[in-house]
Amino acid sequence: MGLLLPSVEEALAAWGRRVRENREQVDRVREVEDGADFYGPVSSMFRADPRREDDPALEVLRSLVESGETWLDIGAGGGRYALPLALLAGEVIALDPSEGMLAVLREGMAEHGIQNVRIVQSRWPPAEPVGADVALIAHVGYDIEAIGPFLDGMEAAASRLCVAVLLERQPTWTLDALWPAVHDQQRATLPSLPDFLALQATRGRACDVRRVGRTQQSYESLEQAIAFARRQTWVRPGGDKDRRLQAAVAERLIEQDGRYALSWEPTPVGIVTWEPPSAADTSQGERE
Repeated sequence: MGLLLPSVEEALAAWGRRVRENREQVDRVREVEDGADFYGPVSSMFRADPRREDDPALEVLRSLVESGETWLDIGAGGGRYALPLALLAGEVIALDPSEGMLAVLREGMAEHGIQNVRIVQSRWPPAEPVGADVALIAHVGYDIEAIGPFLDGMEAAASRLCVAVLLERQPTWTLDALWPAVHDQQRATLPSLPDFLALQATRGRACDVRRVGRTQQSYESLEQAIAFARRQTWVRPGGDKDRRLQAAVAERLIEQDGRYALSWEPTPVGIVTWEPPSAADTSQGERE
């Protein structure tokens, strides 16, 4: 017997339920609010050299670029992928709501002389529709409760290809390990790559997946690691939970080549590609 897949409605509901449980857990334990720009205070940590050659996921993305085409990077952040892709594509539309992240992106454009990135400061979808040959989400989607409309909009914006870069485990898994020590409970996990592939199957999308390794988030110092961990545990500096957090981070932090991480174990990352329905319809029409 073949594997019986859930319905699209059931798969979307299951995804949304996990995102909601993750968010509601934060609301129960938080000691601080997120602020208007959650990643703004730590945006400098997301700088990356657009000409780097030590990023296997980026190498796969580079191989997908066709000369002269436009890429749409949804949730572009500080330009980790938007900037290197702009060196190969005709244009990259970098969409992100964070002023702090976009400031890092602009600085990267100026530093590396990259002018073919068009910035759109917005959540997805933007008020004014955008279109491209390729639509990309890289480590975006894990915490999107209404993932169905999000992906529908992504597919509508792409004429040739859709690409998703997602980890086998949610990005904060090393920090989630701190929750029992800080909050006396396990972290409610978000959906990740396996859940995305299962969802895509229910949506009838034929996906190609290439898996590579990714090194963990690392820090310049113990202090930087603690500052970042506070944001992922929603702990107020100076309180009892903060003291527990600092002790847990100090106990777990591992130094390697002058950098620090809670784990140096690589996490598998999948680069998922699929044709948007409009492209599939066009291909079918051409064959007929």
